Amino acid sequence: MNTVLRQADQIRPVADRIGSDDEAIATARRLAAQFAARAAERDADRILPFSELDLLAQSGLLAITVPAQYGGLDVSNAVLAEITAILSEADGSIGQIPQNHFYILEALRTDGGEEQQRYFFGRVLAGDRFGNALSERGTKTVGHYNTRITRDGPGYRINGRKFYSTGVLFADWITIFALDPEDRLTMAFVPKGTEGVEVIDDWDGFGQRTTGSGTTILENVYVSADSVVFHHKGFERPTTIGSVGQIIHAGVDLGIARAAFAETLEFVRTKSRPWMDSGLDRASDDPLTIAKVGQIAIRLEAATALVERAGHKVDAAQVETTEEKVVAATLAVAAAKVLTTEVALEASNTLFELAGTSSVQAGLNLDRHWRNARTHTLHDPVRWKYHVVGNYHLNGVTPPKNGAL
Repeated sequence: MNTVLRQADQIRPVADRIGSDDEAIATARRLAAQFAARAAERDADRILPFSELDLLAQSGLLAITVPAQYGGLDVSNAVLAEITAILSEADGSIGQIPQNHFYILEALRTDGGEEQQRYFFGRVLAGDRFGNALSERGTKTVGHYNTRITRDGPGYRINGRKFYSTGVLFADWITIFALDPEDRLTMAFVPKGTEGVEVIDDWDGFGQRTTGSGTTILENVYVSADSVVFHHKGFERPTTIGSVGQIIHAGVDLGIARAAFAETLEFVRTKSRPWMDSGLDRASDDPLTIAKVGQIAIRLEAATALVERAGHKVDAAQVETTEEKVVAATLAVAAAKVLTTEVALEASNTLFELAGTSSVQAGLNLDRHWRNARTHTLHDPVRWKYHVVGNYHLNGVTPPKNGAL
């Protein structure tokens, strides 16, 4: 690869290598314990998690999906989703930030050239992070783009403006999605700090406040030809690009739901008062409260099982990428995303329903779980996932090929 790519090289310790699924889970749990300690404070004061993302990259967790032939663990997608849930339970923003990183790695695995894969997977193994410059405002739909990539001698120039650039503030590489002159979607890797790239920290969502999902302005940005992947190819044939991206989203929602449930248990056990007509001494003995807690616990268990099952279906589709296996993975992941969306919203609502009025004190910042759930679950509307699943079973209509399925 050329010198343009090597601009991203930095002097820092090489990331650790994780050798097994169990080690990956244990590493995620260790980091989650650290991240949870100040999660409420970071959310309340919008303290961006730069040091936490450094720890995450150094741990080797961001390289666990690198294929084995390039020196990676090639972790199961079920494990990837569970790791995402573990991190998201600790901090919903931190769990969300790497989603685009892993989506980009899957797109690279699917559509990148041999030399591109060798180089960029190597960078990830060394500890580099990819941020996303994908979504735009002012287009007809979320699947339309105004950003353009055009030829300029041996390379390309990119011009455009991106919104929701999740992870770019923390990234070593900005991965820009743009249309070429034939309206084909490309994915270009640009080192952070490249001339013409302006990253603005202007994300002001009421949830997931520290994901750094601001604006990226691209003004005549040069990118070398060997840094451009023709991403449109991944949606012209059966692939697992969308399923991998979506199962990570499901993991984020699952983690947020778990966090809200844990807060509910703690508050009801230690702070809530029983209702005056119950005749009970403790809120935790209220049979109506107990039943509601049981309902959330059962749905969490079901969501966890469905995410795991969907992850294994994605694994199978990656090994044998046929239309049949890709559709099976797509449907399973859609189902998991529906259930995790619903349980995240329900668990974060139930927290206040059972904990009572004292739980809404601003200093506790328990509302961050509902805000995170409500914000994240807007990514891909589940009403359309119901439609996709139903249309397949009823009418035999194959799910569309896109990054949202």
